[in-house]
Amino acid sequence: MARTVLIVGCGDIGRRVARLESAEGRGVYGLARSPETAARLVRQGITAVHGDLDKPDSLAGLNGGWTTLYYFAPPPAAGDGDPRLAVFFEALPVRCLPGKVVYVSTSGVYGDCGGDWVDEERPPRPQTARSRRRLAAEEALMAWSRRYGVTVVILRVPGIYGPGRLPLERLCAGVPVVRQEESPYSNRIHADDLAEVCVAAGTRAAAEGVYNVSDGHPTTLTDYFHAVADHFGLPRPPAISLAEARRVLSPEMLSFVEESKRLDNGRMLRELRPRLHYPDLERGLPACSGGHPQGFQVAPCADGLRVFGHRPT
Repeated sequence: MARTVLIVGCGDIGRRVARLESAEGRGVYGLARSPETAARLVRQGITAVHGDLDKPDSLAGLNGGWTTLYYFAPPPAAGDGDPRLAVFFEALPVRCLPGKVVYVSTSGVYGDCGGDWVDEERPPRPQTARSRRRLAAEEALMAWSRRYGVTVVILRVPGIYGPGRLPLERLCAGVPVVRQEESPYSNRIHADDLAEVCVAAGTRAAAEGVYNVSDGHPTTLTDYFHAVADHFGLPRPPAISLAEARRVLSPEMLSFVEESKRLDNGRMLRELRPRLHYPDLERGLPACSGGHPQGFQVAPCADGLRVFGHRPT
């Protein structure tokens, strides 16, 4: 039987996964909430399946039958769980469920670990509402898996970087970072490598359960901002104390500053065996220099610095 995949959440990572799956000759379908989204998916070689996760009635016609289901859609921005995920999996016809589900979660479900190395045996202890919603989605999906006997892979993903996924605007604005000696550890994965991990999780027969995803080279959050600034020829951001950061940084930024962990990606490497093109920032950042798809580009200026300007539309 020909292998087909459905991608729910055809954003940046979904499109990268679609390209990898298509390159292997697999039929790729994507959930589209509007005619405009459907047309965009078709232009990218993805067969559109109409449905809106916020409108349960729109999912009534799902036919099912896909070999692998990639679920990348985020939970709503408020609430305690993920009603979108619940609605979608309830709508799947029981007679033709997928053989495997790959779900992208967040490493934030571990909460603050004081800089410790963290493997998949670490009990989750989410500290933000966003992470609690992700853990609730994980638990709901695993309950569904036990009910129907479908293999589920949960990928706990840290910060994703790549073209269009760098803190360039923040650096240009001079937003401060926590001084090095107080800065938390952070983990990351290049967007291309995350797509490789997703496809490995979807294709390797033995893949099942929870996997930490990262390039395996955590640094402090301040090191990360310094590396990006240095690579693009921008001034390094000013450094402030953690106490001052709690007064001036946004709640979203504080959620990253106040959680420190180093992800152990050993299980991912042993069992999924993905091909990581960018196993550290030193090799990953040069692959981000081709421009910023969200409207910015990097160009030399007279004084030797680099500046960002809006691309013509």
